[in-house]
Amino acid sequence: MLKYVLKRVGLALITLLIIVFLLFWLVRVMPGNPFPSERMNDIQIANKRAEMGLDDPVLVQFARYIIKALQGDFGNGTSLYYGVPINTVLSKAIGNSFRIGGIAIVIGTLIGLLLGITAALNRGKFLDGFCTVFSIIGVCVPSYVFLIFLQYNFAFRIPFFPYFFDPNRFVFSSVLPSLSLSLFTMSTIARFTRNEMVEVFDSDYVRLAESKGMYGRTLVLRHVLRNALIPIVTVLAPLVVDLLTGALVVEKIYGINGIGKLMVDAITGEGIDYNYVLALGILYSALYIGVMLAVDLLYGVLDPRIRVAAKGEEA
Repeated sequence: MLKYVLKRVGLALITLLIIVFLLFWLVRVMPGNPFPSERMNDIQIANKRAEMGLDDPVLVQFARYIIKALQGDFGNGTSLYYGVPINTVLSKAIGNSFRIGGIAIVIGTLIGLLLGITAALNRGKFLDGFCTVFSIIGVCVPSYVFLIFLQYNFAFRIPFFPYFFDPNRFVFSSVLPSLSLSLFTMSTIARFTRNEMVEVFDSDYVRLAESKGMYGRTLVLRHVLRNALIPIVTVLAPLVVDLLTGALVVEKIYGINGIGKLMVDAITGEGIDYNYVLALGILYSALYIGVMLAVDLLYGVLDPRIRVAAKGEEA
């Protein structure tokens, strides 16, 4: 099992390094000016490019960037928050996005599992149809549309929650965006849980367990739900990354100073801030690879066949 873990970690690191290089290269060859041309003349821009080493060969720039990045230094903004270290701005944005996204993950996963299990246990009945219709609506309705609906009803008509994000009232400010972000996850998890559990219920080993007198909660938890969780975990992994990094439109509409809003501002500001785009791209990639690595390792816990295969490789 140790060899299996080390192999997966090694592949993840190599993949991340390749992605970082591609991102760095693409950012450098993109057309446009990374500096606010309205506030800087051509001579100032040329001096700034020379100061930041942007005229050096790409490989030299990449090596220098990697060395600084490993030390936790991603440089300063060129147009967005000009001159301010990216780490300072990014740390606050990450905190807001992760807390709101974490709440959305918990809400979406728990309610989605509950709806999926309820639908599977009542296959062909009213509750099954209700959960199925809810899942379809949740997948089709964009998160930002649901957020606008919640804002209108529970912040404007009934002013219980803030209409926009207020860091001084973080708990109340997190309710509406977290609920809107959790809708898609909730619906997706419910749909997959229902379908996978129905498929497991029809499997031979579950019928064998029933023939031995195993029914109810024991059968569902020990055989049905555990085997249905493997594909559910696969579906949940990219959703976790999307929620943790913040939905671009939701954060922009609700005024959340998170990663998603930061990415939009870096692209649509006075000039495209390549340093922020690159840092955020690396963050997105690292989170996605990290979550998928965690899923690979979690497979070994949920699926005994992987543990057996891993022991066979070590032997």
